[in-house]
Amino acid sequence: MVSSDWKYNGSVVNELPETCVGFVYIITNTTNGKKYIGKKLAKFKVTKQPLKGRKNKRRSTKESDWRTYWGSSDKLNEDVATLGEDKFTREILYYCESKGELSYLEAKEQFDRSVLETDEYYNGIINVRVGGSNILRHRLLEHRKAYGK
Repeated sequence: MVSSDWKYNGSVVNELPETCVGFVYIITNTTNGKKYIGKKLAKFKVTKQPLKGRKNKRRSTKESDWRTYWGSSDKLNEDVATLGEDKFTREILYYCESKGELSYLEAKEQFDRSVLETDEYYNGIINVRVGGSNILRHRLLEHRKAYGK
């Protein structure tokens, strides 16, 4: 186990759940306590050229770079490069089953923690666009029951 491994509820994560579209996470700098809240997709869509003599493109998915991912904050990535990965912890807060759920929970965590109002976070922007649906409402109720949030 390496200190920079992803963890969920204290356990090291080697594989994501089958239904997981992505996850909301927190990265903490252990030297100064500064944090970063973000989201990461589990898989990317891949489009390949059609086979010879065919017209339709070939579509598939492949695992994202979540295992080695350190967030989109330039300042965070600069600190990781300078201080070393062992000076940071990476924790998964929520596994999400849809992109809407993923975006909503990331923004909710960022607003609840007031990430733009304090120097305790690397976050410099909150960018969210979420459409409501019955599936999203159902999943959010499940999260509320499970996490009390």
